[in-house]
Amino acid sequence: MSIDRSLKVKGALKRHRNVLSRTERIEQLKDEERWSDGDSLFGLPKVAHRKSHAGRKAAKETAAQEAAPIAEEAQVETAETGKKEEK
Repeated sequence: MSIDRSLKVKGALKRHRNVLSRTERIEQLKDEERWSDGDSLFGLPKVAHRKSHAGRKAAKETAAQEAAPIAEEAQVETAETGKKEEK
């Protein structure tokens, strides 16, 4: 029995899945250099596929650090234009 179209989730395959398809496992093995073209498609070795939460905080911090100089430059520019208008 199939699922009604109204019940399907639009981005269901974009979320984290515990089980990878065969092609995804082969791609992961190629990235890890554990796969060669002559290997069998059956009996593939296990591939660790973990969703990591590490790095999210670091990414936010680096984004904030990168944005800080830009914000300072904008404040300096507005201060300079304000001084020019006063004269």
